[in-house]
Amino acid sequence: MNHSLPTAHQQTMSTVLQDRYGMRIASRLSVGTLDLPYDISERLRASRVQALAGRKVTQLASITATRTVSNGDTLSLGFGDEGLTWWSRIASVLPLIFLIYGLVTVQSLQDDYRASEIAEVDAALLADDLPPAAYADPAFVEFLKTGNERAL
Repeated sequence: MNHSLPTAHQQTMSTVLQDRYGMRIASRLSVGTLDLPYDISERLRASRVQALAGRKVTQLASITATRTVSNGDTLSLGFGDEGLTWWSRIASVLPLIFLIYGLVTVQSLQDDYRASEIAEVDAALLADDLPPAAYADPAFVEFLKTGNERAL
């Protein structure tokens, strides 16, 4: 089975015909809206604006896709040679490498900070006059609560 791709001329003619057809429909719809109430005509106008915005997006997408490449029975979208040399390809990967390095560095610094905080708490508990088991005693916790209320 031979799949022939449309030529650029055929694609251009197809686009022109679609645009003409759309303009004819739009003109007939515009003539019919003269007798409609204001709120309905405004909703139609907003719909037209959305449709035109969608049309512009599809035109932009067709301009971006520069060519199609046929590989046997499949059709793939190609963007041509963008002129990327080895140096420019390496340069395009560098931001990703720096991002990963930064994330690893931040994680390492946070781990060190957490470890130093835990070490400070442990040192304060061991250097205190009270034994560490006193902090786990429910009666001591109650004493701290009632003692703080009396002090106020």
